[in-house]
Amino acid sequence: MDIQSLSAIASTITGLTNPTDVLQAVVEGLGAQPHVALARIWLIRPGDICNECRYAADCPKKDFCLHLAASDGTPVDPDLPRWRNLDGEYRRFPMNFKKIGRIASNGEAINVTDFPDYSELGNPEWGRKERIESLSGQPLIFAGEILGALCVFTRRPMTEAEITYLRIFANHAASAIANARAFQTIVELKQKLEWENAALKEEMSGGPMPTFLLGDSEAMQTIRRQIDIVAGVDANVLIEGESGTGKELAAQAIHRASPRVDGPLVQVNCASIPRELFESEFFGHVKGAFTGATRDRIGRFQLADGGTLFLDEVGEIPIELQSKLLRVIQEGSFEAIGDERTREVDVRIIAATNRNLPGEVRAGRFREDLYYRLNVFPIRMPPLRDRAPDIPLLAEHFLKLACRRHGVPPPALHARHIRRLAAHDWPGNVRELQNIIERAVIDARRGPFEIPLGFAPTPPATMPASRSSAVSALDCTSYDDLRSIEREMLLRVLQASNWTVSGPNGAARTLGVKPTTLKYRMDKLDLRKPAR
Repeated sequence: MDIQSLSAIASTITGLTNPTDVLQAVVEGLGAQPHVALARIWLIRPGDICNECRYAADCPKKDFCLHLAASDGTPVDPDLPRWRNLDGEYRRFPMNFKKIGRIASNGEAINVTDFPDYSELGNPEWGRKERIESLSGQPLIFAGEILGALCVFTRRPMTEAEITYLRIFANHAASAIANARAFQTIVELKQKLEWENAALKEEMSGGPMPTFLLGDSEAMQTIRRQIDIVAGVDANVLIEGESGTGKELAAQAIHRASPRVDGPLVQVNCASIPRELFESEFFGHVKGAFTGATRDRIGRFQLADGGTLFLDEVGEIPIELQSKLLRVIQEGSFEAIGDERTREVDVRIIAATNRNLPGEVRAGRFREDLYYRLNVFPIRMPPLRDRAPDIPLLAEHFLKLACRRHGVPPPALHARHIRRLAAHDWPGNVRELQNIIERAVIDARRGPFEIPLGFAPTPPATMPASRSSAVSALDCTSYDDLRSIEREMLLRVLQASNWTVSGPNGAARTLGVKPTTLKYRMDKLDLRKPAR
């Protein structure tokens, strides 16, 4: 372990920008030196496994401790693997405990060049078996801050010159670790700034805003009261409702009215993330953590630190990842993939789903404890069919937006347009209404402004419409004619299904609509099962 070898390792780590790479290069370089049995680095970090740590009784404060961050060495037995495992019995050391803890606590080196009975080692049997003859423990200090400790075990006594060289090398290693950490922080801040900039551009380009929660119906007044109540507290929120009811807009409204408004609102559509990328998407990864990880990447939880994380379609999260999500919600800490460092975050969770989560819990597809962690304050978004009085106001709003987007003057929204809109059952809810209005604006560039709605359900393949019905559909001249045709078609399907609405043989399945939608249309058309 001469000065040239240590200089070569120092030159290597100077150009590294990833802290994990620096640590590994240090221990691998030292572990490859003649007569070196083992080289290890412990870093000072917050306590994380206090409940299971073998030295918990020797750590009264349980705030900070030494984490084994890098290890490399060669056993005497050539058939045994190199000592690179970080999960062994010495993965944590309390501060000021044994030699390692004292080095990190007071910043003074400890050197032992003679082991008469190996009692100086924590594991005397290991020392005898591996023929350890000296130990040098050097503090890692940068700008007056103790980062941790570097320990080297050798199979021959170290000279005074080697110990001096190791002390100089430890200073250089501490500087490389600190610089790599600073570079990583800059990269993470840059990634976070890029994400926030992209989110701001999307918002300014016409993305959905909480002001779209329009309407004076009783249902919407209830939603606004609930948002006002929960926005001021830091409780997790679960927003339920059918697709297109505005769950994302409610989440935005809660964030903007909360004390976290100056923090980020990070949105994740859980249904769009490939199963194998969930953990990386949520928690990030370090370079080299897996094939294709060519650089560090920060996850959504870290992006949302100090703000709100909106988990849309939370029911799509794989069951095997739900325990890790539960941990970060409960403890506010996580580890990126391939990283030993535990990160602390302060994040409020707003989740949304169109699934029946209690049913998913009973089916074993969603953790019960996670469900109750998310469902602190539930909000159920009403479907558009339950807030019919809001349709004119929403239609007028979406008409102005669509005309502005396509650069055309807004056409008049007449009573006949409103009647057509009000009579539709809206299986796609507000999103469907917005799309219908935009389609009408596009069509109006080549003709009159009309609402492109088709009310009559498509006849089932097993029940073709009669010739007389087809002719009447073509000849209808009023909305009342259209209602009569729709009523006739629904009546046929209901009779064929023996008035069974839901289930595999129900009329809703035959028509390809939701049972709630079919029941709504039955009420509208006064369709009742005949009394026996």
